[in-house]
Amino acid sequence: MEGLLWWLVAGTRGGINRARIIDELNSRPYNANQLAKCLKLDYKTVKHHLNVLIKNNIVTACGEGHYGTVYMLSATMEKNYDSFKKIWKESEKE
Repeated sequence: MEGLLWWLVAGTRGGINRARIIDELNSRPYNANQLAKCLKLDYKTVKHHLNVLIKNNIVTACGEGHYGTVYMLSATMEKNYDSFKKIWKESEKE
């Protein structure tokens, strides 16, 4: 999991935004519109990063429709959240 997190957060162009989304979802579930407002990002940008995170089993989605879908950290991500925080901190130094 650490290798995947390094790639998602530090190894790709959108890593900072993905890290911000993961960090925000650690506090509570959000829909994409709420995340976009909270993080001051474009809705389409948030949706793109959420799709990447879902594909990699970092985030899970519940519900249907644009505003009816709520996103939360996967159980795997919750278990590895401390590793994520370490990786995010290290990646900010680079």
